[in-house]
Amino acid sequence: MASRRKELQEDAKLRLMQIIKTNPQITSRKIAQHIGISNGSAYYLLSELIDKGFLKLKIFKKNPQKKVYLYLLTPKGIREKSLLTSAFLKRKYKEYEALKEEITFLEQETGIFFEDTKPKDN
Repeated sequence: MASRRKELQEDAKLRLMQIIKTNPQITSRKIAQHIGISNGSAYYLLSELIDKGFLKLKIFKKNPQKKVYLYLLTPKGIREKSLLTSAFLKRKYKEYEALKEEITFLEQETGIFFEDTKPKDN
C-alpha cells in the first residue's frame, strides 16, 4: 500500500512540474483542479518542491494583484522531473505489458477477439 501511495505522490509531483513548465503563472487552485487534488494538497506539494529546491517562487511586487506568483523549475527541479518521468514511463510500460498479457489470455480463453487484436490467418 505504501508503494502505491508513493507512486501516486510521484505522479502528482510530475504532473505539477509539467503544468508549471507550460504555465509558470498558474495558481495553486488551478493546479489542484488539473491534478485532481485538494487545494491544501496542491499548496503542500508546491511548498515541498520549493523547500527541496526543485521550484523557485517569484512574486511580482509591482503587480496590482499582490498574489501573482511565478513558479520556475530550477536545474535541480529539471533533473528531478527527468527522473520522475523515467520512473513513470518504466512503471507504465510494465503495466502495459501485464495488461496485454491479461487481454491475450482472456481472448484465447473465451474465443472473443476484437478486430484490431484478432489473430491473422496465414
